[in-house]
Amino acid sequence: MEERRISKAVIKRLPRYYRYLGEMLNNGVERISSGELSNKMQVTASQIRQDLNNFGGFGQQGYGYNVQYLYDEIGKILGVNTTHPMIIIGGGNFGHALANYDFSKNGFITKAIFDIRPELAGTSIRGIPVLMMDELEEFVEEEQIEIAVLTLPKSKVQEAATRLAACGIKALWNFAHLDLDVPKDVVVENVHLVDSLMQLSYRITSYERPEEAE
Repeated sequence: MEERRISKAVIKRLPRYYRYLGEMLNNGVERISSGELSNKMQVTASQIRQDLNNFGGFGQQGYGYNVQYLYDEIGKILGVNTTHPMIIIGGGNFGHALANYDFSKNGFITKAIFDIRPELAGTSIRGIPVLMMDELEEFVEEEQIEIAVLTLPKSKVQEAATRLAACGIKALWNFAHLDLDVPKDVVVENVHLVDSLMQLSYRITSYERPEEAE
């Protein structure tokens, strides 16, 4: 049977479900209805049921959702119940900032930061070693790295992406404002910060526009 494709909009909402359910668990909430979850998520109860039905539903009529069970199941869907070793390519300001963030509580373990500047060799950020790019292929193979975070200038990122794909990286988290050309079996998640700011600008501007005359 052909695998059902899940829309990007649904996938984008899953981490929000996971985060809100985690907060409920911390507050001692044991079960919740789609209506109650809707109020917290600002998504309709119907949309929540449709989203979750993509993966089997998980709810019981008249009972709602068991918070712990739903949290665990969404965690499995997102893959955060397993460990994902990753590296950061680029030890500049942004790479440094990402290295200082602890992603390990969601299963993402930063194993190393790679850079080309010799003066950074042998240093570390939050205990994460900074290595040189000529060590990349051997390290990726030995540590079975799955994800590479790209914090490089736009002019350098495609070259790095091609090299990473060739040495077996499964996924790229790309912060450069460039859409990458990589094999289809390499998953790419683009984080275009300027695009996000422009969307924010649009929303501000739309509130400021005068209403059109009737």
